[in-house]
Amino acid sequence: FTGLRIYTRHNQAIAVPDFYGMTLTEAKKAALEKKIGIEIIDSVYVTNAKKGAILDQNPPPDFKVKKNRTIFLTINAVNPERIKMPNVTGISLREARAVLESRGLVVGRLMYQPDIAMNYVLKQLVRGKDIDEGTLIVKGSKVDLVLGNGLSDKTITTPSLIGLRLYDAEKQLLEYYLNQGAIIFDNTVLTAQDSMNAKVFKQRPDAKAGIHLGAPIDIWLTVAASKIPGADTTATNEEDQ
Repeated sequence: FTGLRIYTRHNQAIAVPDFYGMTLTEAKKAALEKKIGIEIIDSVYVTNAKKGAILDQNPPPDFKVKKNRTIFLTINAVNPERIKMPNVTGISLREARAVLESRGLVVGRLMYQPDIAMNYVLKQLVRGKDIDEGTLIVKGSKVDLVLGNGLSDKTITTPSLIGLRLYDAEKQLLEYYLNQGAIIFDNTVLTAQDSMNAKVFKQRPDAKAGIHLGAPIDIWLTVAASKIPGADTTATNEEDQ
């Protein structure tokens, strides 16, 4: 039994290091010190993370493994991933949005011009220039769309964005064929987490105003519930007390 314990390295487990944020060189050094191996199994591109940094690992930090065990890592690519631009001309905005999002792209600005095809895509542009199907484009890019206005000077009723987070407000504007205008955070928004949690407390034009397709809507955001019209601040006030 003693020999078996020695052979299987009984109770000789090694705690996996925390590789998150390390460069590949740093990860190799840390792995060598622990007498374990590492292997890059995937790479992704995250814009707000350091290029070449470790983003994920399996097993996770502090997991107990035996000597020479291989830890699998995901690294942030040095160069952004590129994909082929799809063709979304000739289809509705709703269909175009689904196609673009399925490819990891984002709908940018909506521009209208006279055409009998109401809200159908006439042109697709990136950075103000026409982009052909199959052109390599950075994943996550914004694609601006030129749409038909149905040969009319149609106006729609501005939706209310009050109480929505920025992401939801952007989705709402797209549903109403409108553009995002200025985004203004008040002095309560101090961190990136605040900006994610902040909600709209003011918009211009106001809700229910008549507005043309493709017009921009300016929004103001805050994390102070007391500034949001119609918000229930009772719970917040009680907690503050």
